Amino acid sequence: MSDVLVVFLSAAFVNNVVLAKFLGLCPFMGVSGKISSAVGMGVATTFVLTFATVTTWLVELAILRPLGLEFMRIIAFILIIAAVVQFTELYVKKSFPELYQALGVYLPLITTNCAVFGVALLAVQDNLSFTAMLMFSSGSAAGFLIVITLFAGLRSQLVLSHVPAAFRGTPIAFITAGFLSMAFMGFAGMA
Repeated sequence: MSDVLVVFLSAAFVNNVVLAKFLGLCPFMGVSGKISSAVGMGVATTFVLTFATVTTWLVELAILRPLGLEFMRIIAFILIIAAVVQFTELYVKKSFPELYQALGVYLPLITTNCAVFGVALLAVQDNLSFTAMLMFSSGSAAGFLIVITLFAGLRSQLVLSHVPAAFRGTPIAFITAGFLSMAFMGFAGMA
């Protein structure tokens, strides 16, 4: 039980997909302007990342490896991720139209979010068991949600701060992301 918890906490905090592996920076920077849209994107990505990783892991072990089709991994994973994103987009559009409008182009871009593909690929390449893969994917997803929400809160405070003209906008956002990354490095002794 403690090993499973270590995998989850390590994926969420120590080896965070955004701050340690630099995956998923496009939605991290693009949607984190407002806390509400960041939380919406984080929840949508959490669902897609976890479900797509479980599905790709099952396809890898049940179809690709037994048939010797490992060379089709990238194409199969992209198709699975695209299908999961389409279903998620349809659900969000029908159930939460305001969130769908707020996320705009970033919701369909989850398909090309390298964090989703990267976690699915890492879970397969590391030969994780089903439980470890589930904890790794859900921990990575939770880490993405936590980081994008924290970053949106920090960016909302930056709007209220006096920032020199040369650093306003994207430069101060990247500097803040760097400080957030250094803060998360403090979790490295935890797992």
